Amino acid sequence: MKTIGMLGGMSWESTASYYKSLNEGVKAELGGLHSAKIFLYSVDFDEIEKLQHQGKWAETAAILSNAAKSLEQAGADFLMICTNTMHKVAPDIEANIDIPILHIADATAQNLILDGITKVGLLGTRFTMEQNFYKGRLVEKFGIKVIVPNKDDQTIVHDIIYNELCQGIMLPQSKASYLNIIEKLYGHGAQAVILGCTEIALLVKQSDTQIPLYDTTEIHAQHGVKLALS
Repeated sequence: MKTIGMLGGMSWESTASYYKSLNEGVKAELGGLHSAKIFLYSVDFDEIEKLQHQGKWAETAAILSNAAKSLEQAGADFLMICTNTMHKVAPDIEANIDIPILHIADATAQNLILDGITKVGLLGTRFTMEQNFYKGRLVEKFGIKVIVPNKDDQTIVHDIIYNELCQGIMLPQSKASYLNIIEKLYGHGAQAVILGCTEIALLVKQSDTQIPLYDTTEIHAQHGVKLALS
């Protein structure tokens, strides 16, 4: 079994979901008392969040690159960045380590392709919805068309992530807002919707809607288990 390097803490709420899913996945494959071999480096998200909103991405890349190097030195065989947004600096991190990164957008795209999805809605932080590091990868590498909410709805999605979900707050009215935005994306032709922030699946479940949802935390973890056991 390969050792997984988890770069987490962004937020710790969703990192806990990753840890659970990775261990459950290994147990499901191997049975008995088997669990995943993991090194976890959990950063202080307050520091990262402030830099994100100041547009200081180079500074976030430096923090995460140092953390990634620590995981590599500890003996991790590959790296999982346990957040969608910070894949913006994945190329910077890759340049500082010699172990591979299992990219969350690639894992998600592979599942979409298997299911025949060619046009998908994307929810996430404003950075993920507005910028091209995630959407562009789905389009250019996998040929999947991506649509995002309008500006007002992006603000709703973004604010709920940072002000509520990252702090462990789950409100029924926020779930209703998300489901309404998901319905709008479906109405604009999305065949499915990516929950493209690792916290969103803490609030919105597939059982809440008939529209297919792609939980990036769970998908990333499934691919992590597969790679660890390959």
